[in-house]
Amino acid sequence: MPAALFRRSALAGTLVITLPLPAPGPAGAIAPPSPAERTDRRAQTVATGYGGAVSTVDADASRTAIEVLRQGGNAADAAVAAAATLGVTEPYVAALGGGGFFVYYDARTRRVHTVDGRETAPAKMHARSFVDPATGRAIPFEEAVTSGLSVGVPGTVAQWQQVLDRFGTRPLGALLRPAIRVAERGFVVDREFHEQTALNADRFAAITPTRKLFLPGGRPPAVGSRFRNPDLARTYRTLARRGPAWFYRGEPAREIVRTVRHPPVEPTATRTVRPGLMELSDLAAYRAPLRPPTRVTYRGLEVYGMAPPSSGGSTVGEALNILDRFRLDKGDPVQALHYYLEASRLAYADRGRYIGDPDHVDVPLRELLSRGFARERACLIDPGKAAVSPVPPGSPDGDYRDCEPARGEPLRLGREGPQTTHLVVADRWGNVASYTITIEQFGGSGLTVPGRGFLLNNELTDFTMQPPPPGAAPDPNLPGPGKRPRSSMAPTIVLKDGRPLLALGSPGGSTIITTVLQILLGRIDLGMDLPAALAAPRATQRNTPQTFAEQAFLDAYGPRLRSLGHELALFPGPPAGQIGAATALEFLRPGLVQAVAEPHRRHGGSAMVVRPAH
Repeated sequence: MPAALFRRSALAGTLVITLPLPAPGPAGAIAPPSPAERTDRRAQTVATGYGGAVSTVDADASRTAIEVLRQGGNAADAAVAAAATLGVTEPYVAALGGGGFFVYYDARTRRVHTVDGRETAPAKMHARSFVDPATGRAIPFEEAVTSGLSVGVPGTVAQWQQVLDRFGTRPLGALLRPAIRVAERGFVVDREFHEQTALNADRFAAITPTRKLFLPGGRPPAVGSRFRNPDLARTYRTLARRGPAWFYRGEPAREIVRTVRHPPVEPTATRTVRPGLMELSDLAAYRAPLRPPTRVTYRGLEVYGMAPPSSGGSTVGEALNILDRFRLDKGDPVQALHYYLEASRLAYADRGRYIGDPDHVDVPLRELLSRGFARERACLIDPGKAAVSPVPPGSPDGDYRDCEPARGEPLRLGREGPQTTHLVVADRWGNVASYTITIEQFGGSGLTVPGRGFLLNNELTDFTMQPPPPGAAPDPNLPGPGKRPRSSMAPTIVLKDGRPLLALGSPGGSTIITTVLQILLGRIDLGMDLPAALAAPRATQRNTPQTFAEQAFLDAYGPRLRSLGHELALFPGPPAGQIGAATALEFLRPGLVQAVAEPHRRHGGSAMVVRPAH
């Protein structure tokens, strides 16, 4: 084995130990799986080198991005190509039938941009669309998930085109070719794909095209077998030739609407699958707008994220502003974690009360991210005692005083699916992409568009499904016509002296925010290098009575945090006991980049560089 590489990181002088990665094969080639890859497509989780870097959850997607970079494409091109490949190899979390949020650093202008590819509600949706008129209550969440009613207008294809029009150098058709090859030739089924299929087997079996595609022979594909998706290959090939207008106004649009309004349920199925409200005009009207990013400064660094309708940038930013009021000592990690959990508790209270689709509700984003509001919220933190959740939201009204008591009614945490994926890419010119993609639950709505090879999302279950009672505080996240549901996706880019230092993000539903926060805490405040910060055991406090944590976190920090009043419990998942599955990268010095993926969560990820450092 090659000798390990020892390098000093750009932050805190931390020592980074990496192993070089063998160079990928020729462009678009799918190498035969090694014995290890036959059961796990995610092998290399740390890679350091030059010419560009990528981290995803899947080796096929990472290879795709590297080949685009090698052929002269930039980070935007590589991110789109990798996302398309993830639509093949990770079809239960990334698909043409979903959406996502894209954060991009443009090295030429030295500016950060974001593209909103969030799904939208049909024009016929209203605040009580998820309420059963027979009971006056929201339909059961499990019933809402597998339904046409839960399907939002997909944003992925429009987002890809917007990204390429603004930042890319390659046409969409060229960037789809690697994904087409993987879909035609197939990929080796690993434990993660098998387990995700098995988790969905009952509901997949009730939907005819989903059963045919994902349950060959009536059961989940075996680990080590090869899974092919010729329907998706044909869809990608036509999309490459005819472009996004075909997807939103042509045959796919009609087929999506038919699937949503008349779900293709097996005749013998006993599952109730409610129809949706989508019409052709909803797809034709979809746009993926550019939005200004959120920005806060933390320990002298600039932290950029996604603005509403995502709550990721605002909640990460508010929590960092609160933490910036405290000195966090790496010699006392328990006290630092106490402050992290308390800052998260307060920021989530404000998230629930104020964040929604800014095109439909008034979001006081500037005040939520102001130093004055952070000072007012920080003074509520007791260094020696945890607060009792749920805590009420603050008042981001511009009139801030020290230790202003919180006012208002706490809002209940919504049900947000944790099954998403994230990728990061950097290129030789210093452009950086941080991209979170999703169809919501593992398997989304469970509805496969017949003959197209992709699942539709269930993102509309991210809305608050029942209006608040009369007299209660208004909820900014109720369903509405053309509205985008609130998200917790938090693709993040950190600059130092105006240039990229870190890029990161994670799946995990409403735990995404705390995962990103805790990685930043570990990397910036607690002296960890980036691989250690990703591997560190996690806990998530989302203004809930209990703080949920991984077992290793409970073992390491549980006794002392409980002595401070924190009520801790094992995170229930899914996957049980695991929080997030992050990908990240760091510029160790100009030109030298380290890509990092999860070493173990969800069976690990895949990190690669164009030219490994030797």
